[in-house]
Amino acid sequence: MRTVLTKLGFYVVTAWAAISLNFVIPRIMPGDPADNLINQFHGKLSPSAIRALRVLFGQKDTGLWHQYLSYWHSVFTGDFGTSYAYYPSKVSDVLGQSMYWTLVLITACTVLSFVIGTGLGMLAGWKRGTWLDSLVPVTTFLSSIPYFWFAIIVVLVFAITLKWFPLSGGYAVTETIGFSGGFVSSALYYAVLPALTIVVASVGGWLIGMRNMMVTTLSEDYVRLAEAKGLSRRRVMYHYAARNAMLPSLSGFAMSLGFVVGGSIVTEVVFNYPGIGTVLFKAAQSADYPLMSAIFLLITVLVLVANLLADVAYVFLDPRTRES
Repeated sequence: MRTVLTKLGFYVVTAWAAISLNFVIPRIMPGDPADNLINQFHGKLSPSAIRALRVLFGQKDTGLWHQYLSYWHSVFTGDFGTSYAYYPSKVSDVLGQSMYWTLVLITACTVLSFVIGTGLGMLAGWKRGTWLDSLVPVTTFLSSIPYFWFAIIVVLVFAITLKWFPLSGGYAVTETIGFSGGFVSSALYYAVLPALTIVVASVGGWLIGMRNMMVTTLSEDYVRLAEAKGLSRRRVMYHYAARNAMLPSLSGFAMSLGFVVGGSIVTEVVFNYPGIGTVLFKAAQSADYPLMSAIFLLITVLVLVANLLADVAYVFLDPRTRES
């Protein structure tokens, strides 16, 4: 229990530092959303109109400390003001509309690629030297291909040439968003190509990492002792070798889950998928600092929570972490 509380205190301090940096960085960058909008009018706005724009975008004439306290109030209330790129929508509304798409697609693909890659890596490490080792160079080659290039090839082959799947979007324009059978089937149909791109490009990293750790773990004394005791090969593989070999992959998986909200930006942009990755890309193009700040904050918090859960899981999976 003391170990868990110590880690929790560490992550609380880390969260405070990360959130504070998220407040400072946009404010030391040149320009802001109001300036970009003002520059578009080439000096045609009156001073009162300029002040009104700054107030509209939450840039009141207050001190930095007061802005910092207001920022923490926004963190706890979830009110980050008005989005510049999606004006006059609130930042919270934009995130709420796009988060659903990213959570469903990217989370499912991340879990699927982790399960497939870790499972194949476990088998390849257990049966090293067999035909399973041929999966390593193939998946490594696929994972080394840039996301955007692989996504473009997938679109060219399956959407343009074969016309099996739609070119872009998240659902058919004839469907209404809801939990109806038509909308769900349409959303799944449109998600096939983005999901294929993410899974194929991610499996290789999980496979080679698990395979190498499995080979290293098999040379440990406790694995040899389990084999010498006459335990079944299945029990040795799962309970002794794989359980310890997958601990490093567990940290990587937690990091991947934490970055789910950020989405696979390139993949979402190529497929024009209505997720947070596309929203972040448009926010960066429009210098929408309130929206970018909210997305970065969300990513930061989720990464910290995912790593905390991974550390807690380590405590229960590996007794050595509980030693003083």
